Amino acid sequence: MFMGGLTLLLTTVLVLINKRFTIKDDHRIAQVEDLLPHTNCGACGYPGCYAFAKALVARQVLPGQCNVSPLEAKQKIAAFLGSEVGATEKRVARLACAGGNNVARNRAHYAGLPSCQAATQVSGGAKVCSWGCLGFGDCEVSCDFNAIHMDAHGLPHVDEDLCTGCGDCVKVCPKNLFSLEEISHRLWVACKNQEAGDALLTTCEVACTACGRCAMDAPEGLITMSNNLPLINYHLPHNTQAPIQRCPTGAIVWLNADGSVTKGSESKKIIRQQALATVAT
Repeated sequence: MFMGGLTLLLTTVLVLINKRFTIKDDHRIAQVEDLLPHTNCGACGYPGCYAFAKALVARQVLPGQCNVSPLEAKQKIAAFLGSEVGATEKRVARLACAGGNNVARNRAHYAGLPSCQAATQVSGGAKVCSWGCLGFGDCEVSCDFNAIHMDAHGLPHVDEDLCTGCGDCVKVCPKNLFSLEEISHRLWVACKNQEAGDALLTTCEVACTACGRCAMDAPEGLITMSNNLPLINYHLPHNTQAPIQRCPTGAIVWLNADGSVTKGSESKKIIRQQALATVAT
């Protein structure tokens, strides 16, 4: 009887404490979450739409920070919360490689699991360029928004209209070739090779050879050479195609809003469509 009474007393105390200290969710959180896309992509900087909804209600962020929601939905959230819509520049995934199989050679034939993650476990992959895209499309598989497609040469292409900047492709790429960039970053280095010299062109015709012409032709301070690669300072005005014009390989390019790529006037024109033969190294 004593133990039973003690149990009843402790249970009552715990119930009262629970009622006293339980923090009830603001009912507005659920209503705001209903207006969000429920993709839980994380592009807003929060782990999911519920967490973002909580931040919105707490006035820590503005609706414009969601890349996926259409403008109408953002305006509804702003009107409901009595806040501004806000605006942040959209970020999209960009690939620092242009070495498809028609311009970049393999040193061996890989016959294992068709995955970049798996292929890179075998001596870093079959591509001669150890920084190059392996072309098995892990990024395409990881994208929940159908924004990445592999082309005929085994190179991924990002549809900026569909890309939400969730970063899944950044995480899955074993070569760290993807990064999230503000959509206004049109001047782009499509290479991550850190070697120098024209000898590179025997294994990848579009590799950066570290000639430095882009840095010489760019406005002062816009481009510096680091680890044999051009480094663009996007904090400076960069709406110029001058740095791409004398690039002999087209390693630095201008990315157009329609998805096409502009190379410099002196860049080598690639017309080959078939894959290059494997070369022993």
